[in-house]
Amino acid sequence: MKNSLLFDLTVDKSTNTIFIKREFEAARSSVWDAFTKQEILDQWWAPKPWTSRTKFMDFHVGGRRFYAMVGPEGQEHWSIQKYTTINPITNFTYLSAFTDNDENINDEMPSSNWDLNFSEQDGTTLVSILIKQKSLASLEQIIKMGFKEGFTMILNDLEKLLKHLK
Repeated sequence: MKNSLLFDLTVDKSTNTIFIKREFEAARSSVWDAFTKQEILDQWWAPKPWTSRTKFMDFHVGGRRFYAMVGPEGQEHWSIQKYTTINPITNFTYLSAFTDNDENINDEMPSSNWDLNFSEQDGTTLVSILIKQKSLASLEQIIKMGFKEGFTMILNDLEKLLKHLK
């Protein structure tokens, strides 16, 4: 058992990119499943007290996940993830965008390209995430929306869930 697990979130405004490295004390296959299976994603992919509710998910190249972040008062914020590459258990990429409840992309909100890599050493899985924004304005907008705080919360929730699933 490691004393401390790596967590690093870095913003590079010169490239409109967010870099995240997060270790989990779990097998790579378990962490992969947590990012790629609807029934597990909906347990952690929203900062509390919000919840995640997937309406549709088809995890294959060209497929998508359409889901809402649901607030405690019932408010819904819809998003889509369109999968562009999948290399099982090691890497997948997708386009992430805010939408309305009919999957129409909201061009006034930032969209981003995500690249997630999974590696394992001695029972610890490292997830390396690169999130590329189209512009500095988009990057600054998601930072102002609380991305760092919210994503930190959900990764911590994932850590707790993975311990529970063992």
